[in-house]
Amino acid sequence: MATARSMRVGVLVSGQGTNLQALLDAQARGELAPAEIALVLCNRPGAPALDRARRAGVATAEVDHRAFPDRGAFEQAMLGELRAAGVEAVVLAGFMRILTEQFVSAFPHRILNTHPALCPAFPGVDAPRQALEHGVKITGCTVHLVDTGVDTGPIVAQAAVPVLEDDTPATLHDRIRAEEHALLPRATRLLAEGRLAVVGRTVRILPPT
Repeated sequence: MATARSMRVGVLVSGQGTNLQALLDAQARGELAPAEIALVLCNRPGAPALDRARRAGVATAEVDHRAFPDRGAFEQAMLGELRAAGVEAVVLAGFMRILTEQFVSAFPHRILNTHPALCPAFPGVDAPRQALEHGVKITGCTVHLVDTGVDTGPIVAQAAVPVLEDDTPATLHDRIRAEEHALLPRATRLLAEGRLAVVGRTVRILPPT
């Protein structure tokens, strides 16, 4: 039986790297294949996410967005690192920068992001806090393909999380993260398997071949 070719994935991070850890753990268990994490790239030098990657034996790169005169130059530097590592697809795992058409077009329908809300609700930062302030009874998380908007790309997968009466933004976010940590590796694997078909704004999951 032929072995499926691996897809080299670059993971973009900015902070603690808990979603990155979920990907690394899935890879260690053999549950991410044929996706292979080839590079972890961080825009904040010294972020804890980099240590997680190094402990897992994954290559890292730092591209400090503050060192560049504009967003275009910053993205060109990131693209240079990703191309040098042979990256074919990108996963945003707590990456706190908006990407422009320049970057998105380099990986068409091959950039995934996870967001702690049921998109299109509560885009941007502090989504669990937004959910509590709005008084919703159910929120959750979304893995979506990235476009140039803020959490507006075609939806790959979602998971619902009930809002409890005594929830704080922190407790709610913790329960959402547990769902994200399960959802993001599965979506990454589907992308690597070539099973995500985009029709307009709808992502169809194709059967395995």
